[in-house]
Amino acid sequence: MDIQIKRVYASAAPEDGIRILVDRLWPRGLTRQQLPHARWLKEIAPSPALRKWFGHDPANWIVFQQRYRQELATNPNVAILLDYARAGRLTLLYAARDPDCNHARVLQNYLLAQQ
Repeated sequence: MDIQIKRVYASAAPEDGIRILVDRLWPRGLTRQQLPHARWLKEIAPSPALRKWFGHDPANWIVFQQRYRQELATNPNVAILLDYARAGRLTLLYAARDPDCNHARVLQNYLLAQQ
């Protein structure tokens, strides 16, 4: 499977394949018209309680990953993303500023481990 992550504010590219926004909240400053070829699967994002607890604080990163993976284990939307990934390149779009400590990276690794 070919799964990449990309900030939603970066330009779309033909090699992105299927583009799916995986944030629970719509990204600030963007309209739906600015993401015409992206799908939005907000139900795959961390729960509101987990997202608020994490607060993008690197000190919470290790525990956040564990808790988010637990949520993903029971999330039926994982199967949808796996189907897309098996069909071709999948690009998970996220709005967080940190390219390393964000839920899209956890989701990417989780999906790749499901092969």
